[in-house]
Amino acid sequence: MLPEIKNILYATDLSDNARYAYRYAASMAQQYGARITILHVIENLTTETFLQIHGFVGEENWEKLREEKQADFISRIQGRLAGFCDGISSEMDACTFQVDKILVKDGIAADEILLQADLNDADVIVMGTRGFGMFKDALMGGTARRVVRRSSMPVLVVRMPETD
Repeated sequence: MLPEIKNILYATDLSDNARYAYRYAASMAQQYGARITILHVIENLTTETFLQIHGFVGEENWEKLREEKQADFISRIQGRLAGFCDGISSEMDACTFQVDKILVKDGIAADEILLQADLNDADVIVMGTRGFGMFKDALMGGTARRVVRRSSMPVLVVRMPETD
């Protein structure tokens, strides 16, 4: 039996590479009639940094800052989505796929991606990766590598094409 793709978890760090990977998530969603859940993970602060900031601003202000940061990321993602279909109109007749949710979570990126994939019944995870230095052709980014190793579902890792 062929696998069904109904739910796609697209993990983004808001980089150009992640934006490029979104094209693959959108294409899959369009072809399969799938929904996309967009996830951005804000990496945890070190304990020392957290205690310094939390001690300086207090509990109430800390929560307010955290909520404002999450709202800012959601707004940025929504802004990018708004222009996406216009930008690819020559490649796709219409954007008929649906973005189901936009999630912004605190945590360790790989752990949160895997957790949200399970919680949102994802059939596939789509994410970008970057290679660095002389090993860029051989290495995936750390987060992508950890997700691929630990995921129980398929993971599409998209590398940004090289520019001359």
